[in-house]
Amino acid sequence: MAGHAHGAGHAHDAGSGTASSYGLHGAGRSSFGHSGFRDAHSRKPYGGTRRSRRHARDPDDTSPRAQSRGQRGPDDPQSLDACREAALTLLDAAARPSGALRTRLLGKGYAPGVIEEVIERLSAVNLIDDRAYAQAAVRYCIGRMYGRHGAINELVRKGVERPLAAEVVDEADKHGAFEESAWELGRSVEHKTRGLDRQVRKRRLWSAGGRKGHDPAVLRDMAHQLFDDDGQEV
Repeated sequence: MAGHAHGAGHAHDAGSGTASSYGLHGAGRSSFGHSGFRDAHSRKPYGGTRRSRRHARDPDDTSPRAQSRGQRGPDDPQSLDACREAALTLLDAAARPSGALRTRLLGKGYAPGVIEEVIERLSAVNLIDDRAYAQAAVRYCIGRMYGRHGAINELVRKGVERPLAAEVVDEADKHGAFEESAWELGRSVEHKTRGLDRQVRKRRLWSAGGRKGHDPAVLRDMAHQLFDDDGQEV
């Protein structure tokens, strides 16, 4: 597998100086937990017991389940203090960008103007920091072997404004973080598909890379180096 060796070396060179900065090789997952961020796909946040989380209910929860327990929206949607307390409760449960916090507070029934004032005040004292959140989210995405396109979509899904998401992802991309991420994924697929037909292995790589949002050109070069012993183009 001469091509495989070359590809692995190329990935190491591309990611030099990047692993410690962006949490590659799995480091991003553990450091992310310490940052207070949690994966939206996870069933439970880091820290606390299942029992404590079950009983630590949000007093302003307006979901159907909360309403079935007799809870309703705020008595005064214009109350700055109540909105601030609701925001702090949400931030205490998990780090959030301003976009995600705004959506949750709107869903609870607070007035838009009140929400904006609360977000502005919390940002002023650094309880909300969209850029820091986005940077941590990018490290997490790289640790999960996402590509550039996939990382932007994931940040936007989590409430980061698209221009900021693109800017932070571009910053990581300049350091070769997503190329290294792609090769981490490629090596994983190569290992898991050993013994299978070459075309099957390529399809597995393309499928995994597509789901993670990797650049097709990078995937093409990777498939060629990992699986084409005869040197034929993919």
